[in-house]
Amino acid sequence: MPELPEVETTRLGLQPRLQGRTLTRIVVRNPRLRWPVPDDLEVRLAGQVLHTLTRRGKYLLFDFGAATLIVHLGMSGSLRFAEAGEPAALHDHVDWLFDDGTLLRLRDPRRFGAVLCTEDANMHPLLAHLGPEPLTPAFDAAYLYAQCQRRSAAIKQVIMDAQTVVGVGNIYASESLFHAGIRPATAARRLSRPACARLVAAIKQVLTAAIAAGGSSLRDYVHSSGELGYFQLQTKVYDRAGLPCKTCATAIRRIVQGQRASFYCPVCQR
Repeated sequence: MPELPEVETTRLGLQPRLQGRTLTRIVVRNPRLRWPVPDDLEVRLAGQVLHTLTRRGKYLLFDFGAATLIVHLGMSGSLRFAEAGEPAALHDHVDWLFDDGTLLRLRDPRRFGAVLCTEDANMHPLLAHLGPEPLTPAFDAAYLYAQCQRRSAAIKQVIMDAQTVVGVGNIYASESLFHAGIRPATAARRLSRPACARLVAAIKQVLTAAIAAGGSSLRDYVHSSGELGYFQLQTKVYDRAGLPCKTCATAIRRIVQGQRASFYCPVCQR
């Protein structure tokens, strides 16, 4: 957390106010994030116009032309607009000030996030080997079936692997597998082509719905405006162990896979 829907919601909230604006100043209060914030960040970016704000997986990419700012929100980070002159709180580590007075602030209590800079985002080590975006045509049934044929791991772990497909976090993997009627512990190579087609459609459906709901606010995540996401109110199985399935009323089960909780319905997911 935050996952693809939360990062995309953040991007959609930031873009209208920031695109086309000139970055005038960067204030780094604590450079000790997952990787150190570059010492020359302000030198490389100050005075540059933000051309586009895009997303690759869970990374936000601020394209300033000559260089791209890469921001990852880690486990608990958020990007929020602050009022000019608003005092920074304990966990507010980086500020970006734009020419119209807009102040963007990174808050990251656990400091697992990242603020990096590169001249070629596509070749950056964090991005170069990522799988396709799940909401693009590149992620289709034929692609997923080919990936699954090579994997004996559980299907939930395969779709959460960013080299297979980006952005399918724990909550969205559980929900997608429910909609596709597939148990999370099923070996990936056992999936048929029709099952892969159902799963691809379910992943696209779940992620689209999550973005429309503003993501999921389970712990620290809020929008750039400070508002909460509401997708967690729509979940069918996630975090509902012991509660009746909303489709068949069978009790939802919980298992642990790769140190993460998985939830499924033993009747709807055969």
